[in-house]
Amino acid sequence: MRSDPEEAEKASFEPTAVDFIRRCDTEEQALEIIDFLESRKEISRDYADKLRKQLKEKGLRSFGSKKEPGYYFTHGF
Repeated sequence: MRSDPEEAEKASFEPTAVDFIRRCDTEEQALEIIDFLESRKEISRDYADKLRKQLKEKGLRSFGSKKEPGYYFTHGF
């Protein structure tokens, strides 16, 4: 779910937080990604909190199906 306009605009040019989360196998990995992106100021604290809330309430796959290595070679951009 990309409800943040800033993230939606970047989606077509560079991987977003959601793109990285979709590569995770566990919720713990997703939390690490969120924490890392927030610590590097690549996402805002508010957006990080929204992602954590969604992860806790709806689960990892609420962000979309898992993206396996080579996803863009088979599905395009």
